[in-house]
Amino acid sequence: MKITFLGTGTSQGIPIIGSTHPVCLSQNPKDKRLRVSVLIEWENFTYVVDCGPDFRYQMLRANCSKIDGILFTHEHSDHVAGLDDIRPFVFRQGDIPIYAHERVLNNLRQRFAYVFETEDKYPGAPSVSEHRITNASFEIGNIEVVPINVMHHQLQVFGFLFHNFAYITDAKTIEDIEIDKLKGVEVLVVNALRHEPHHSHFNLEEALAFIHRVNPKRAYLTHISHLLGFHDEVEQTLPENVFLAFDNLEIYI
Repeated sequence: MKITFLGTGTSQGIPIIGSTHPVCLSQNPKDKRLRVSVLIEWENFTYVVDCGPDFRYQMLRANCSKIDGILFTHEHSDHVAGLDDIRPFVFRQGDIPIYAHERVLNNLRQRFAYVFETEDKYPGAPSVSEHRITNASFEIGNIEVVPINVMHHQLQVFGFLFHNFAYITDAKTIEDIEIDKLKGVEVLVVNALRHEPHHSHFNLEEALAFIHRVNPKRAYLTHISHLLGFHDEVEQTLPENVFLAFDNLEIYI
């Protein structure tokens, strides 16, 4: 399984428009972060987790010409606002399968009503096939996916476990029963927004404590803000099996 980090930044990305913060002014490519998303490939299957406002550029940058579906963690704009840009895939492949909580599907139906229309649909509009997911395993391609239920302040968010790879973003609290699903995972990706506490995201200390509890072989931090600091400096402070993800990073499992 190949994982490509399409984006590793928080909702505004890095650099933030108009910011003079030193991290936003950094010339290190690893400090430039698009909105968070990952591309997952195995055998002949290609799936994306989340489809944010940078989706078009992310697909071009990754040279991705086919997707078999999109899994949505939740409905915030930095995770769904690029839905219209699935059009090239739709024109080549037909309806794109999307997998999401019913609440998220309802939100997308409102925000992208033209995508879901069945009568008098505009010929150039994208189209999808909907797959409602609950906190129960489901199949994509030829593998089983286990949802991981987490809380983003008061909003439910799904992480996903793909065999030995787990991806969790926008988490602040996770119940023990959900953590138990992750025991024995080889690679864990989890959000780490900044050093200071935040009301709806893990900060670095909380993310590292969560990683220690799950005890994966490797862990990668994502959904990062400029307030976490320079990539190269932060990386030097992390445990030996924990890494700061960056855009375009490719890992294999």
